[in-house]
Amino acid sequence: MHHTSLIGSLATAVLFAATTLAHAHGDVKPQPVDTAGLPENGDEWLTENPYRAESAGQDVWLKAVRIGASGYNQNCARCHGLEVVSGGLAPDLRFLEAEEYGDEWFVERFRLGYTQNGTTKMPAFGELLGQDAAWAIRTYIETRPDDAAMDAVSDELKGLRDELAGYANGAGGADADALKARLSEIAGNIETLSGAPVADSVAFRAANLIDGTPAAYKSAAETLTIGLSAAH
Repeated sequence: MHHTSLIGSLATAVLFAATTLAHAHGDVKPQPVDTAGLPENGDEWLTENPYRAESAGQDVWLKAVRIGASGYNQNCARCHGLEVVSGGLAPDLRFLEAEEYGDEWFVERFRLGYTQNGTTKMPAFGELLGQDAAWAIRTYIETRPDDAAMDAVSDELKGLRDELAGYANGAGGADADALKARLSEIAGNIETLSGAPVADSVAFRAANLIDGTPAAYKSAAETLTIGLSAAH
């Protein structure tokens, strides 16, 4: 009886959440995004992402991904899903092409919002957040990894996570260069769904944290733990 009641309660909760998300767009209050450190793009809106690594450089790209992650989580995740994995009530932005065509669609929606039959499906963020925040969020979105590619390496990443956690707790025998190289190799084989050349995967993040210190091993292990949990 309790089992049946629990299932009923969960079903009600899921239905309530779906209804809430379906009407959430009109109630969202845009949250400011701190874009300090990113090149400024002025008032005239661009039609192509200026923060891609091939045009802005690796350092700017990395900063844009990090700032974009924060901006996305504050303003977009409620409807478009954590890590940009849509639950089906809003477009799955991971598939938006990382090229000018996709950029134009994104920036139009970001600036002006979207209304259907008199109902606001997405508020206009452009005037309040500005285009630097827009392009940072765009950079984060287009670097989301392919789920299938992540699934294929999840077991090895779990093993590496456990190994890193051991080194963080003082276990000897760590080879920082080898660990970094293996994680980088895994990261290099994980593609994006947008066609962007580099996926901001947990393997990529963990590899860039390792510097041979216990604190870095701990951070890398935690990054893998959180990322692998989110993927499932």
